[in-house]
Amino acid sequence: MKKVTMQDIADMLNISRVTVSKVLNNQSGVSKKLRDQVLLTASEMGYLKQENQINDYNAQNNLENSKKTVSVVISRTEPSTFWISIIHPLAKELDKYGVNLMYKYLPPRYYKGYTLPDDLSNGTVGGMLIMNVYDIKLLSMLNKLNIPKVFLDVVSDFPIDTITGDLIILEGKRAVKEITNDIIRKGRTEIGFIGDIHYALTNRERFEGFLSAMEENHLVVQEKYCMTGKIGIHTYYEEISDFLNNLDKLPQAFVCVSDYVANFLMQYLIEHGYDVPADIAISGYDGSTEYSVVSGKLTTVNVDTFLLGKRLAKQLLYRIENPESPMEVTHISSNIIWGKSTEF
Repeated sequence: MKKVTMQDIADMLNISRVTVSKVLNNQSGVSKKLRDQVLLTASEMGYLKQENQINDYNAQNNLENSKKTVSVVISRTEPSTFWISIIHPLAKELDKYGVNLMYKYLPPRYYKGYTLPDDLSNGTVGGMLIMNVYDIKLLSMLNKLNIPKVFLDVVSDFPIDTITGDLIILEGKRAVKEITNDIIRKGRTEIGFIGDIHYALTNRERFEGFLSAMEENHLVVQEKYCMTGKIGIHTYYEEISDFLNNLDKLPQAFVCVSDYVANFLMQYLIEHGYDVPADIAISGYDGSTEYSVVSGKLTTVNVDTFLLGKRLAKQLLYRIENPESPMEVTHISSNIIWGKSTEF
């Protein structure tokens, strides 16, 4: 009896030998429907022993089932427009591949006795995307889970060398340095920085960009103008106001870690009769349209949340398909939006 070859199977199904080879060697790039047809035909033609075919078929089905649902893990149940505008395109991109998105909410801070949702460890989901989680204990618990994962930012003190998933970072050092340099070139040398640099790695890198510009221009960073410590989630305006009230005089400019912070700063300056930018220039980061006080007026850094959402989805799909691939840390650059808040 003639030995059945891959080419015989390909001819029977009117497909290429390469496609048959991919299926029989359990490689990606072939639809589930065609994969099933190839395995069934190979079995019927005697290329595979029935027992082996069933085992391979079941193993592949189990792999496919484990990929049907992934989770987005997010802290707080009232995410801002910024986070929602990332999640929506993320979900749409996953849907193209037949993958459902499950939401799992974590508290903003770890508390004694807290345990992660069972869905993240019992096989319900085949991967997870972690965003807006800025508690090192919660991040450490998530990091220990044996599941493909992608982090969008982490807290500043998280040990990156121990990370068990891919890390996506919004590049900020270069952009904030360029904004700060522009403010300096226009003649302002007394410049402060507002933003909790312990809260997120992205915040710390933006502060580093500010410091780099000041050093490059041989300017002394006056610590009294820099508010870089921890800030309460619900007390931003109060704490920023207290910080500013305790200054003998305000500097000529403030570089803010985000549009969220710049919004509160602008609010304070307006209420106290300051003109922006004539008296004080300010800048932000995120390109948000969420805050009416600064929207359309602020020099900021645009974050394309639509493309970011798609990128996160594709990164997680890659990690699921290639669990043994080396972990990746990726910085995504964004364009500066020059607004009136630094024109003077």
